Amino acid sequence: MVIPEELIPIAGMLMVIAIIAIVFWFKSREKELQYHQDLRIREMEHLKKMKELEVELEKAKALSSGNRAA
Repeated sequence: MVIPEELIPIAGMLMVIAIIAIVFWFKSREKELQYHQDLRIREMEHLKKMKELEVELEKAKALSSGNRAA
């Protein structure tokens, strides 16, 4: 099979464009994964703070009901 000479430069440019596209895709995928990881960490920190606030609220309710009983 003989490739016409006009297609060789076009194929070379297409190959370079494909390589650049793949590199950009991998970089954007890496950024997306990093974003999701950061979001998950923030979510876990938020849940931890919410649990701490819940415990403090329980303590405040217990103290409040203790003062009423006395």
